[in-house]
Amino acid sequence: MEWLNYHHLLYFWMVAREGTVARASDELRLAPQTVSGQIHQLESALGERLFTRRGRYLVLTEVGRVAFRYADEMFSLGRELLHTLKGRPSDRPMRLIIGVADVLPKGVVRRLLDPATRGGQPLRIVCREDKSVDEFVGELAAHKLDLVLADAPVGPGVPVRAFSHLLGECGTSFLGSPRLAAAHRRGFPRSLDGAPLLFPGANSTPRRVLDQWLFSQGIRPTVVGEFDDSELMNAFGQDGKGIFPAPSAIESEVCRRHRVRVIGRAKEIRHRFYAVSVERKLKHPAVIAICEQARKDLFA
Repeated sequence: MEWLNYHHLLYFWMVAREGTVARASDELRLAPQTVSGQIHQLESALGERLFTRRGRYLVLTEVGRVAFRYADEMFSLGRELLHTLKGRPSDRPMRLIIGVADVLPKGVVRRLLDPATRGGQPLRIVCREDKSVDEFVGELAAHKLDLVLADAPVGPGVPVRAFSHLLGECGTSFLGSPRLAAAHRRGFPRSLDGAPLLFPGANSTPRRVLDQWLFSQGIRPTVVGEFDDSELMNAFGQDGKGIFPAPSAIESEVCRRHRVRVIGRAKEIRHRFYAVSVERKLKHPAVIAICEQARKDLFA
């Protein structure tokens, strides 16, 4: 009978989770050479490569992904066993860890994640916005994240193989306080010429597309504010500081929450939303629910 060396499997699992041998060695309090040697022994026992190197990262092979899923479940069950024997609750919720590009409107993110919370199994969602999309993709490869939500597909310069799944797209609505809406609705979009506008941050994809559209229309608005945070921009718009753009998919929600009105719509200014994963075929049930509902409902 063949037996698996669980010490070797633990070292493999730690490296896959941490992304590098150095970080895993710190966690295990072992020399990097020891950890690397144990993983090579596991690969020899299995007769398969578990990792391949891409730039600074160790990336799991297809066999490595299978092994990681089994190892993750085995060690999770081990922790659950200890909790059960010590009288702790054992009904642990499934975790969904998502990296969110900070330029994404919070209303869109909430709508995208909503289907995941309606499943039958308990779920704990962890949302992070503290890194760039490229850094998030690195954490995807290290299996620290289940998914990344972004406003653009992953670029060719990223050293990790990742797949960008288009969730949907929509046009742009221009919104403003009742006073601004009454003053600028007629004659849209020419009515935006000279009008006070609140813009997304200069380095964002929505800003570049908006600038191109305004230039093509020969419109020169008066820029009164620029915001990386869409919620802050909406709050300024609610106070009547200026007209602001929002994805048409959440137009009614923004109008209701911020008591603003639609001035006009521009279908040419497209917002696109992507789910980025390291798997071509999505497997996490909550991730599948997010993608399916986005395509059937939010961006139908």
